[in-house]
Amino acid sequence: MSNLVSRRAFLGFLAASPALTPASRAFAQLAADDESLLKDVDDAFNVFDFEPLTRNKLTDAHFTYMAMGVDGGATLQANREGFNKLQIRSRRLVNVRELDTEIELFGTRHASPVVISPCGTHKMFHPEGELAVARASASRNCLQMLSTVSTTSVEDVNQARGAPVWYQLYPTEDWSITQALVKRAEESGCPVLVVTVDLPNSNREALDRFKRSSNAACQQCHEPGIEGAMAHKPMFDNLDLSGISSVRAPHMDWMFIEQLRKLTSMKIVLKGIVTHEDARLAVENGIDGLVVSNHGGRAIESRRATMDSLPEVVDAIAGRMTVLVDSGVRRGSDVFKALAVGADAVCIGRPYLWGLTAFGQVGVEKVLDILNRELQIMMQEAGTPTLADITRNSLV
Repeated sequence: MSNLVSRRAFLGFLAASPALTPASRAFAQLAADDESLLKDVDDAFNVFDFEPLTRNKLTDAHFTYMAMGVDGGATLQANREGFNKLQIRSRRLVNVRELDTEIELFGTRHASPVVISPCGTHKMFHPEGELAVARASASRNCLQMLSTVSTTSVEDVNQARGAPVWYQLYPTEDWSITQALVKRAEESGCPVLVVTVDLPNSNREALDRFKRSSNAACQQCHEPGIEGAMAHKPMFDNLDLSGISSVRAPHMDWMFIEQLRKLTSMKIVLKGIVTHEDARLAVENGIDGLVVSNHGGRAIESRRATMDSLPEVVDAIAGRMTVLVDSGVRRGSDVFKALAVGADAVCIGRPYLWGLTAFGQVGVEKVLDILNRELQIMMQEAGTPTLADITRNSLV
Protein backbone atom coordinates (compact mmCIF):
# COMPACT_ATOMS: atom_id res chain seq x y z
CA MET A 1 0.00 0.00 0.00
CA SER A 2 1.47 3.39 -0.99
CA ASN A 3 2.01 6.11 1.62
CA LEU A 4 -0.63 8.26 -0.09
CA VAL A 5 -3.23 5.50 -0.03
CA SER A 6 -2.32 4.66 3.57
CA ARG A 7 -2.66 8.29 4.62
CA ARG A 8 -5.98 8.70 2.88
CA ALA A 9 -7.25 5.55 4.59
CA PHE A 10 -6.12 6.87 7.96
CA LEU A 11 -7.70 10.28 7.37
CA GLY A 12 -10.87 8.54 6.33
CA PHE A 13 -10.82 6.72 9.67
CA LEU A 14 -10.41 10.05 11.47
CA ALA A 15 -13.27 11.56 9.52
CA ALA A 16 -15.52 8.87 10.97
CA SER A 17 -14.01 8.88 14.46
CA PRO A 18 -16.28 9.86 17.38
CA ALA A 19 -13.19 11.05 19.29
CA LEU A 20 -12.95 14.21 17.16
CA THR A 21 -15.33 17.14 16.80
CA PRO A 22 -17.56 17.37 13.72
CA ALA A 23 -15.39 20.23 12.44
CA SER A 24 -12.23 18.18 12.88
CA ARG A 25 -13.80 15.21 11.10
CA ALA A 26 -14.79 17.52 8.25
CA PHE A 27 -11.24 18.81 7.95
CA ALA A 28 -9.93 15.25 8.06
CA GLN A 29 -12.14 14.43 5.11
CA LEU A 30 -10.94 17.58 3.33
CA ALA A 31 -7.31 16.58 3.86
CA ALA A 32 -8.06 13.09 2.59
CA ASP A 33 -9.88 14.23 -0.53
CA ASP A 34 -8.47 17.66 -1.42
CA GLU A 35 -4.95 18.17 -2.73
CA SER A 36 -5.25 21.98 -2.57
CA LEU A 37 -3.66 22.38 0.86
CA LEU A 38 -2.43 25.71 2.22
CA LYS A 39 0.73 26.66 0.32
CA ASP A 40 1.69 29.99 1.90
CA VAL A 41 1.22 31.25 5.45
CA ASP A 42 -0.31 34.49 4.19
CA ASP A 43 -3.08 32.55 2.45
CA ALA A 44 -4.61 31.55 5.82
CA PHE A 45 -7.87 33.34 6.61
CA ASN A 46 -8.54 31.64 9.95
CA VAL A 47 -6.74 29.19 12.22
CA PHE A 48 -8.66 26.22 10.81
CA ASP A 49 -6.88 26.71 7.47
CA PHE A 50 -3.70 25.29 9.03
CA GLU A 51 -5.23 22.02 10.19
CA PRO A 52 -5.42 20.05 6.89
CA LEU A 53 -1.78 20.87 6.15
CA THR A 54 -0.87 19.77 9.66
CA ARG A 55 -2.55 16.41 9.04
CA ASN A 56 -0.71 16.07 5.78
CA LYS A 57 2.70 16.71 7.36
CA LEU A 58 2.49 14.61 10.53
CA THR A 59 2.64 10.87 10.97
CA ASP A 60 -0.63 9.18 11.86
CA ALA A 61 0.40 8.68 15.49
CA HIS A 62 1.68 12.22 15.93
CA PHE A 63 -1.44 13.78 14.48
CA THR A 64 -3.61 11.58 16.67
CA TYR A 65 -1.62 12.66 19.74
CA MET A 66 -2.40 16.29 18.91
CA ALA A 67 -6.03 15.91 17.90
CA MET A 68 -7.40 13.31 20.30
CA GLY A 69 -9.74 13.68 23.21
CA VAL A 70 -10.59 10.94 25.70
CA ASP A 71 -13.22 8.21 25.51
CA GLY A 72 -15.60 9.16 22.68
CA GLY A 73 -14.44 12.78 22.39
CA ALA A 74 -17.60 14.29 23.91
CA THR A 75 -15.71 16.76 26.11
CA LEU A 76 -13.56 17.80 23.17
CA GLN A 77 -16.74 18.58 21.24
CA ALA A 78 -18.39 20.26 24.24
CA ASN A 79 -15.56 22.77 24.47
CA ARG A 80 -16.49 24.20 21.08
CA GLU A 81 -20.21 24.07 21.83
CA GLY A 82 -19.59 26.02 25.03
CA PHE A 83 -18.40 28.97 23.00
CA ASN A 84 -20.90 28.57 20.18
CA LYS A 85 -23.98 28.77 22.40
CA LEU A 86 -23.01 32.19 23.78
CA GLN A 87 -24.32 35.24 21.91
CA ILE A 88 -22.73 38.69 21.85
CA ARG A 89 -24.70 41.90 22.38
CA SER A 90 -23.47 44.71 20.13
CA ARG A 91 -23.49 48.35 21.19
CA ARG A 92 -23.55 51.07 18.53
CA LEU A 93 -22.21 54.62 18.12
CA VAL A 94 -19.22 53.98 20.37
CA ASN A 95 -15.87 55.46 19.33
CA VAL A 96 -13.79 52.36 18.65
CA ARG A 97 -11.10 53.94 16.50
CA GLU A 98 -8.46 53.27 19.17
CA LEU A 99 -8.43 49.83 20.80
CA ASP A 100 -6.49 48.71 23.87
CA THR A 101 -5.88 44.96 24.12
CA GLU A 102 -2.96 45.05 26.57
CA ILE A 103 -3.12 43.02 29.77
CA GLU A 104 -1.00 42.82 32.90
CA LEU A 105 -0.43 39.52 34.66
CA PHE A 106 1.60 39.47 37.87
CA GLY A 107 3.30 42.74 37.03
CA THR A 108 4.21 41.98 33.41
CA ARG A 109 2.41 43.58 30.47
CA HIS A 110 1.51 41.70 27.32
CA ALA A 111 0.15 42.94 24.02
CA SER A 112 -3.04 40.89 24.15
CA PRO A 113 -5.00 38.45 26.33
CA VAL A 114 -4.16 35.54 24.01
CA VAL A 115 -1.74 33.18 25.80
CA ILE A 116 0.20 30.16 24.54
CA SER A 117 -0.76 27.10 26.59
CA PRO A 118 1.78 24.49 27.66
CA CYS A 119 1.78 21.66 25.13
CA GLY A 120 4.41 18.94 25.21
CA THR A 121 6.89 17.65 22.69
CA HIS A 122 6.95 20.49 20.16
CA LYS A 123 9.74 18.89 18.14
CA MET A 124 7.19 16.22 17.27
CA PHE A 125 5.56 18.92 15.16
CA HIS A 126 8.51 20.96 13.86
CA PRO A 127 12.32 20.61 14.06
CA GLU A 128 12.70 23.96 15.84
CA GLY A 129 9.99 23.04 18.34
CA GLU A 130 9.66 25.23 21.41
CA LEU A 131 12.33 27.64 20.14
CA ALA A 132 10.14 28.59 17.17
CA VAL A 133 7.19 29.11 19.52
CA ALA A 134 9.33 31.17 21.90
CA ARG A 135 10.51 33.46 19.11
CA ALA A 136 6.94 33.85 17.89
CA SER A 137 5.68 34.72 21.37
CA ALA A 138 8.49 37.24 21.74
CA SER A 139 7.74 38.89 18.40
CA ARG A 140 4.08 39.30 19.37
CA ASN A 141 4.71 40.08 23.08
CA CYS A 142 2.56 37.10 23.98
CA LEU A 143 2.71 35.18 27.27
CA GLN A 144 4.00 31.64 26.83
CA MET A 145 3.72 28.68 29.18
CA LEU A 146 6.26 25.86 28.80
CA SER A 147 5.40 22.21 29.39
CA THR A 148 7.29 19.91 31.74
CA VAL A 149 7.60 17.50 28.82
CA SER A 150 9.10 20.11 26.53
CA THR A 151 11.64 18.90 23.97
CA THR A 152 13.73 22.03 24.68
CA SER A 153 15.15 23.11 28.02
CA VAL A 154 13.59 25.98 29.93
CA GLU A 155 16.92 27.82 29.81
CA ASP A 156 17.08 27.68 26.01
CA VAL A 157 13.43 28.68 25.64
CA ASN A 158 13.86 31.68 27.94
CA GLN A 159 16.94 32.75 26.00
CA ALA A 160 15.15 32.46 22.65
CA ARG A 161 12.17 34.38 23.97
CA GLY A 162 14.26 37.07 25.64
CA ALA A 163 12.07 36.84 28.75
CA PRO A 164 11.10 33.99 31.06
CA VAL A 165 8.08 31.81 30.39
CA TRP A 166 5.64 30.52 32.95
CA TYR A 167 6.64 26.95 33.79
CA GLN A 168 3.98 24.22 33.77
CA LEU A 169 4.60 21.40 36.24
CA TYR A 170 3.55 17.77 36.10
CA PRO A 171 4.40 16.66 39.65
CA THR A 172 5.80 13.15 39.65
CA GLU A 173 5.40 10.43 42.26
CA ASP A 174 8.96 11.12 43.41
CA TRP A 175 9.24 14.37 45.41
CA SER A 176 12.96 14.71 44.65
CA ILE A 177 12.21 14.85 40.91
CA THR A 178 9.42 17.38 41.43
CA GLN A 179 11.76 19.43 43.60
CA ALA A 180 14.49 19.37 40.95
CA LEU A 181 12.09 20.50 38.21
CA VAL A 182 10.72 23.37 40.31
CA LYS A 183 14.15 24.58 41.40
CA ARG A 184 15.46 24.48 37.84
CA ALA A 185 12.52 26.52 36.56
CA GLU A 186 12.95 29.06 39.34
CA GLU A 187 16.70 29.38 38.80
CA SER A 188 16.07 30.00 35.10
CA GLY A 189 13.98 33.05 36.01
CA CYS A 190 10.43 31.71 35.58
CA PRO A 191 8.11 33.90 37.68
CA VAL A 192 5.09 31.56 37.75
CA LEU A 193 4.65 27.83 38.36
CA VAL A 194 1.55 26.43 36.63
CA VAL A 195 0.65 23.16 38.36
CA THR A 196 -1.52 20.81 36.33
CA VAL A 197 -4.01 19.16 38.70
CA ASP A 198 -6.52 17.57 36.30
CA LEU A 199 -4.64 14.52 35.03
CA PRO A 200 -4.40 11.72 37.60
CA ASN A 201 -5.27 9.41 34.70
CA SER A 202 -7.07 9.43 31.34
CA ASN A 203 -8.56 7.04 28.79
CA ARG A 204 -6.93 8.05 25.50
CA GLU A 205 -8.31 5.27 23.37
CA ALA A 206 -7.59 7.02 20.05
CA LEU A 207 -3.90 7.18 20.93
CA ASP A 208 -3.93 3.58 22.13
CA ARG A 209 -4.37 2.59 18.50
CA PHE A 210 -0.77 3.70 18.01
CA LYS A 211 0.93 2.15 21.03
CA ARG A 212 4.68 2.41 20.79
CA SER A 213 5.06 -1.25 21.76
CA SER A 214 3.18 -2.42 18.67
CA ASN A 215 3.79 0.41 16.17
CA ALA A 216 6.95 -0.10 14.15
CA ALA A 217 7.09 3.55 13.08
CA CYS A 218 7.06 4.66 16.73
CA GLN A 219 9.73 2.17 17.70
CA GLN A 220 12.17 3.90 15.36
CA CYS A 221 12.33 6.90 17.73
CA HIS A 222 10.88 5.89 21.10
CA GLU A 223 12.46 3.69 23.71
CA PRO A 224 10.31 1.64 26.14
CA GLY A 225 9.48 2.65 29.70
CA ILE A 226 9.45 6.01 31.49
CA GLU A 227 13.16 6.48 30.83
CA GLY A 228 12.54 6.00 27.13
CA ALA A 229 9.54 8.34 27.15
CA MET A 230 11.65 11.08 28.75
CA ALA A 231 14.82 10.38 26.76
CA HIS A 232 14.28 13.48 24.59
CA LYS A 233 12.81 15.67 27.35
CA PRO A 234 15.76 17.76 28.60
CA MET A 235 14.06 18.83 31.84
CA PHE A 236 14.57 15.23 32.99
CA ASP A 237 18.25 15.04 32.07
CA ASN A 238 20.39 13.57 34.87
CA LEU A 239 17.35 12.70 36.99
CA ASP A 240 16.76 9.17 38.29
CA LEU A 241 13.39 8.12 36.87
CA SER A 242 13.56 4.50 37.98
CA GLY A 243 11.09 5.04 40.82
CA ILE A 244 8.22 6.53 38.78
CA SER A 245 5.85 5.11 36.19
CA SER A 246 4.63 8.38 34.61
CA VAL A 247 4.49 12.14 35.11
CA ARG A 248 0.90 11.89 36.31
CA ALA A 249 0.38 12.35 40.05
CA PRO A 250 -2.79 10.76 41.46
CA HIS A 251 -1.40 11.38 44.95
CA MET A 252 -1.76 15.18 44.77
CA ASP A 253 -3.82 16.97 47.42
CA TRP A 254 -3.86 20.37 49.15
CA MET A 255 -1.04 19.27 51.45
CA PHE A 256 1.07 18.62 48.38
CA ILE A 257 0.31 22.12 47.08
CA GLU A 258 1.35 23.56 50.46
CA GLN A 259 4.61 21.63 50.15
CA LEU A 260 5.16 23.25 46.76
CA ARG A 261 4.43 26.67 48.24
CA LYS A 262 7.19 26.18 50.79
CA LEU A 263 9.58 25.03 48.07
CA THR A 264 9.42 28.06 45.77
CA SER A 265 8.99 31.81 45.68
CA MET A 266 7.34 31.62 42.26
CA LYS A 267 3.68 32.51 41.97
CA ILE A 268 1.55 29.35 41.94
CA VAL A 269 -1.27 28.90 39.43
CA LEU A 270 -3.42 25.76 39.44
CA LYS A 271 -4.39 24.47 36.00
CA GLY A 272 -7.51 22.33 35.81
CA ILE A 273 -9.87 23.92 38.37
CA VAL A 274 -13.48 23.75 37.12
CA THR A 275 -15.77 24.07 40.19
CA HIS A 276 -16.63 26.79 42.70
CA GLU A 277 -15.75 24.47 45.60
CA ASP A 278 -12.15 24.05 44.41
CA ALA A 279 -11.91 27.72 43.47
CA ARG A 280 -12.80 28.73 47.04
CA LEU A 281 -10.29 26.25 48.43
CA ALA A 282 -7.67 27.79 46.16
CA VAL A 283 -8.41 31.20 47.68
CA GLU A 284 -8.22 29.75 51.20
CA ASN A 285 -4.89 28.12 50.40
CA GLY A 286 -3.31 31.30 49.10
CA ILE A 287 -3.06 30.30 45.45
CA ASP A 288 -2.16 33.15 43.10
CA GLY A 289 -4.16 32.17 40.04
CA LEU A 290 -6.22 29.53 38.25
CA VAL A 291 -6.53 28.15 34.74
CA VAL A 292 -10.06 26.89 34.16
CA SER A 293 -9.25 23.89 31.99
CA ASN A 294 -10.27 20.37 31.10
CA HIS A 295 -6.96 19.73 29.35
CA GLY A 296 -8.48 20.40 25.94
CA GLY A 297 -10.83 17.43 26.39
CA ARG A 298 -7.84 15.15 27.01
CA ALA A 299 -8.33 14.44 30.73
CA ILE A 300 -11.90 13.44 31.62
CA GLU A 301 -15.05 12.70 29.65
CA SER A 302 -17.10 15.12 31.76
CA ARG A 303 -19.00 16.41 28.72
CA ARG A 304 -18.73 19.84 30.35
CA ALA A 305 -17.10 22.74 28.51
CA THR A 306 -14.67 25.02 30.28
CA MET A 307 -16.97 27.89 29.31
CA ASP A 308 -19.69 26.20 31.36
CA SER A 309 -17.30 26.00 34.31
CA LEU A 310 -15.84 29.51 34.03
CA PRO A 311 -18.79 31.51 35.50
CA GLU A 312 -18.92 29.59 38.78
CA VAL A 313 -15.14 29.79 39.21
CA VAL A 314 -15.08 33.54 38.50
CA ASP A 315 -17.95 34.14 40.91
CA ALA A 316 -16.36 32.05 43.64
CA ILE A 317 -13.05 33.91 43.64
CA ALA A 318 -14.73 37.33 43.35
CA GLY A 319 -11.69 39.08 41.93
CA ARG A 320 -9.27 37.75 44.53
CA MET A 321 -6.94 36.08 42.05
CA THR A 322 -6.02 35.89 38.37
CA VAL A 323 -8.17 33.60 36.20
CA LEU A 324 -7.28 32.20 32.79
CA VAL A 325 -9.23 29.73 30.69
CA ASP A 326 -8.36 27.28 27.91
CA SER A 327 -9.82 24.42 25.85
CA GLY A 328 -11.65 24.92 22.56
CA VAL A 329 -10.52 28.46 21.68
CA ARG A 330 -10.51 28.82 17.90
CA ARG A 331 -11.74 32.38 17.18
CA GLY A 332 -11.16 35.91 18.39
CA SER A 333 -14.85 35.90 19.27
CA ASP A 334 -14.12 32.99 21.64
CA VAL A 335 -11.49 35.14 23.35
CA PHE A 336 -14.03 37.96 23.62
CA LYS A 337 -16.66 35.67 25.17
CA ALA A 338 -14.23 34.29 27.74
CA LEU A 339 -13.17 37.79 28.75
CA ALA A 340 -16.82 38.81 29.02
CA VAL A 341 -17.53 35.96 31.45
CA GLY A 342 -14.63 37.11 33.59
CA ALA A 343 -11.34 35.55 32.47
CA ASP A 344 -8.26 37.77 32.62
CA ALA A 345 -6.60 35.94 29.73
CA VAL A 346 -7.40 33.13 27.30
CA CYS A 347 -5.06 30.27 26.36
CA ILE A 348 -4.72 28.49 23.02
CA GLY A 349 -3.28 25.03 22.37
CA ARG A 350 -3.98 23.12 19.18
CA PRO A 351 -4.24 26.21 16.92
CA TYR A 352 -0.66 27.30 17.52
CA LEU A 353 0.51 23.69 17.08
CA TRP A 354 -1.21 23.71 13.69
CA GLY A 355 0.68 26.87 12.79
CA LEU A 356 3.94 25.45 14.13
CA THR A 357 3.59 22.22 12.16
CA ALA A 358 2.63 23.98 8.96
CA PHE A 359 5.16 26.83 8.86
CA GLY A 360 7.25 26.95 12.04
CA GLN A 361 7.69 30.31 13.76
CA VAL A 362 5.84 32.31 11.11
CA GLY A 363 2.93 29.89 11.36
CA VAL A 364 2.62 30.50 15.10
CA GLU A 365 2.87 34.24 14.51
CA LYS A 366 0.12 34.05 11.88
CA VAL A 367 -2.18 32.15 14.26
CA LEU A 368 -1.64 34.82 16.93
CA ASP A 369 -2.20 37.59 14.38
CA ILE A 370 -5.45 36.02 13.16
CA LEU A 371 -6.89 35.58 16.65
CA ASN A 372 -5.88 39.08 17.71
CA ARG A 373 -7.31 40.59 14.52
CA GLU A 374 -10.59 38.74 15.06
CA LEU A 375 -10.67 39.89 18.69
CA GLN A 376 -10.15 43.51 17.66
CA ILE A 377 -12.91 43.29 15.05
CA MET A 378 -15.27 41.87 17.67
CA MET A 379 -14.34 44.64 20.13
CA GLN A 380 -15.23 47.23 17.50
CA GLU A 381 -18.49 45.49 16.60
CA ALA A 382 -19.48 45.16 20.26
CA GLY A 383 -18.59 48.77 21.11
CA THR A 384 -15.88 47.83 23.62
CA PRO A 385 -12.70 49.84 22.94
CA THR A 386 -10.87 48.42 25.97
CA LEU A 387 -10.76 44.98 27.57
CA ALA A 388 -12.28 46.50 30.71
CA ASP A 389 -15.36 47.37 28.65
CA ILE A 390 -15.93 43.67 27.91
CA THR A 391 -18.27 42.44 30.65
CA ARG A 392 -21.08 39.93 31.08
CA ASN A 393 -23.38 42.66 29.79
CA SER A 394 -21.72 41.97 26.42
CA LEU A 395 -23.28 38.53 26.32
CA VAL A 396 -26.74 37.01 26.14
